[in-house]
Amino acid sequence: MEFRPRRRNDNGNYSQNSQFEKTTINIPTHLVGKVIGRGGSKIRDIQSESGARVNVTKDTDGDQTLVRISGNKGEIDKAVDLIESLTKDVESFSINSGQVEEPKEEENPDNVIYINGWKTKKYDNNIDWKAVFQESDKRNREEFDSMYVIVKNFYQEHPEVTAMTEAEAEQFRLENNNIVVKRVFSDQDGDIKKPCTKFEHAFHPYPEILEEIKKVGFEKPSPIQSQSWPVLLSGEDMIGIAQTGTGKTLAFLLPALIHIEGQTIPRDQRKGPTVLIIAPTRELALQIEREVNKYHYKGITSLCIYGGVNRQAQVKALKNVVDIVIATPGRMNDLEEAGHLNIKYITYVVLDEADRMLDMGFEPQIRKIMYSVNPNRQTVMTSATWPDSVRRLATSYMQNPVQIYVGSLDLAATHTVTQVVELVEDDINAKLETLFEFVRSMTPTDKIIVFCGKKAVADHVSSELSLQYIPCTSIHGDREQSDREQAVQDIMSGDIPILIATDVASRGLDIDDLTHVINFDFPKNIEEYVHRVGRTGRAGKRGKSISYFTKSDWHHAKELIPILEEAGQYVPEEIYNMAERYEAMLVKRNSMPNRGRGGRGGGGGGGGRRW
Repeated sequence: MEFRPRRRNDNGNYSQNSQFEKTTINIPTHLVGKVIGRGGSKIRDIQSESGARVNVTKDTDGDQTLVRISGNKGEIDKAVDLIESLTKDVESFSINSGQVEEPKEEENPDNVIYINGWKTKKYDNNIDWKAVFQESDKRNREEFDSMYVIVKNFYQEHPEVTAMTEAEAEQFRLENNNIVVKRVFSDQDGDIKKPCTKFEHAFHPYPEILEEIKKVGFEKPSPIQSQSWPVLLSGEDMIGIAQTGTGKTLAFLLPALIHIEGQTIPRDQRKGPTVLIIAPTRELALQIEREVNKYHYKGITSLCIYGGVNRQAQVKALKNVVDIVIATPGRMNDLEEAGHLNIKYITYVVLDEADRMLDMGFEPQIRKIMYSVNPNRQTVMTSATWPDSVRRLATSYMQNPVQIYVGSLDLAATHTVTQVVELVEDDINAKLETLFEFVRSMTPTDKIIVFCGKKAVADHVSSELSLQYIPCTSIHGDREQSDREQAVQDIMSGDIPILIATDVASRGLDIDDLTHVINFDFPKNIEEYVHRVGRTGRAGKRGKSISYFTKSDWHHAKELIPILEEAGQYVPEEIYNMAERYEAMLVKRNSMPNRGRGGRGGGGGGGGRRW
């Protein structure tokens, strides 16, 4: 029996399509993945947009693959156009009416490969990858250079800044959390812009920007903003290293608005966004979107795209070109690969919380994005730490960047947080009892985040608090996106004073009045400890962190001690003892001859020692 798909008629009712047709096309086999898309996403989009049914068959002769298309004539034509748009820049294909054309033979096909759509030869049956990527880079640059010239420098130094001596500039930096600014990959630190100590210093040519800042109510730039704005408005690449809650978002956002409006191609003629901001988590992406929406300049528009929500809604939204896209790496790559997001016009890229993105394993997605965007772009990277992985990323994708860091490059928790370490038994019930004691002592103005190491633990803690009639909410990766957003809204509004979270919330939540952070489970590394602690004590306010430390956490003791000491915090004597015992265990274990992989080591609780 012939398959006849049911389709909606003009009244919205289903009816049999009386003009049902079928046809076939051939596409190059090496482009099948491009037509199908990740997890079938692209082919679903083709079917959704055209109304036709598309089936990529297994009929292939190696070079060409047969695709069957069914529907009415208009639907088939639309589907063919969509497939052609995916393949026309790299290969041609043929359309049949039941007959599959023989593919044209290619001269010595065994000696040809395709990289990013470019036909490339193999060399002596081995791929010369260096030559392949050099050729790809060359053609990539040629394509972008032929499109348009990017304008980056919008800075007009204010007379008061010009009058500032270098000694005065350095004194200002020293008095404002010890701002350090330098060329990170060069010994030449010349032409470093002097800081802007007032909003007018940076934006005096842009009164609309000054008016928006005035509406928000800020009195003066934060340290990272005062030094970032002259650098970014001058069009330079920049790495901003500062703890959370220091104003990094506004530091890169306001220059981005000016950059968007200042390009040579009018905004209504661009076929894609101008600014791309990549963030590690949905929560941080949404927070950036909220910050962007506070400032209105020249009708600039933005869109936040991230996983965990309806993909088709985001696809539909992208049909209207926006100026700023805020995205998580996975969904960003997904929509770009499927052809829904045109990144050819992006000229300003922000990698926000770069260290967090690398910790989460997003390096491949980031590198793919950065490789695909205009190489002449302006690039901004923010991070709370400066590990080797972030340094390598900056080396690969930034041009002679200026590094600005506030405080110290050494890992350190903010000094506006009182850090307390409580030694507890290695038992979840003992931890729960300690938490209950704290909750019973909370004041009406307290607002806390309780961090757990696993989703199951977060659910358990949330359930136990609820059973005690203690209002709380939770956030972790298994919760629906709508529930996660509601949880954030509830804690920010104060409707619920306790948020139970996994590390999905350790960065990206900007809750100015958060009074306490409780580490129910000590984090997996000391960097994550710093970021958790940084959720409180923000915007000049004081905060407190309480960490439950058990004997199984002893391997963190050595790294925790300098963090506490640097901030002038009390270090329990047992933490020093645990650090010494753990180091002694490592020395002893490493000195044992012929130690097998299956041998028992000191990964437990310090040889059963008591507190």
